[in-house]
Amino acid sequence: MLLSPEELNLDLIRSAKVFHYGSISLIVEPCRSAHIKAMEAAKAAGVLLSYDPNLRLPLWPSAEEARKQILSIWDKADIIKVSDVELEFLTGSNKIDDESAMSLWHPNLKLLLVTLGEKGCNYYTKNFHGSVPAFHVNTVDTTGAGDSFVGALLCKIVDNQAILEDEARLKEVLRFACACGAITTTKKGAIPALPTESDALSLIKGGE
Repeated sequence: MLLSPEELNLDLIRSAKVFHYGSISLIVEPCRSAHIKAMEAAKAAGVLLSYDPNLRLPLWPSAEEARKQILSIWDKADIIKVSDVELEFLTGSNKIDDESAMSLWHPNLKLLLVTLGEKGCNYYTKNFHGSVPAFHVNTVDTTGAGDSFVGALLCKIVDNQAILEDEARLKEVLRFACACGAITTTKKGAIPALPTESDALSLIKGGE
């Protein structure tokens, strides 16, 4: 079922604290128009916009169309998370470094994240940047790891966006997010593998 713009509950969207979205809904109409209308309503209401492109090339007509549409809404997001593979795809460079990542920066962005799988993640804000290491676990299935990472991040900053301007606190949150992502890879399936907060804290404590 494809949602049309007319079927959106804009009041519900405007009352949200975070509007998180990907790029798959940009592939066809009327989903694309509904996505853009919802995103614009959230932005106008001051809702935090979080974007994870979640690239799935086989679903797109072409790589060129995927890149064009993914970047078409790029400058609307407050937080963007890309994987190392998505960074290469969007920049056209095979380098996973600060220069490549910062080529995707836009003036209104608050946080840019590049996830690096077993190497952790890199983070970029207007005032600082750095990296957070990953947790080493016995990986069974990576499905859902990125979603778990982003979900953990958003749940920690949703009521306190000041964390985005405090590097020490942001690194703590990203370490928590990395722990959640790592635990998710230790079981099969996306939803069944999602960890509890206590699971993540136990992994963090064990890694200290």
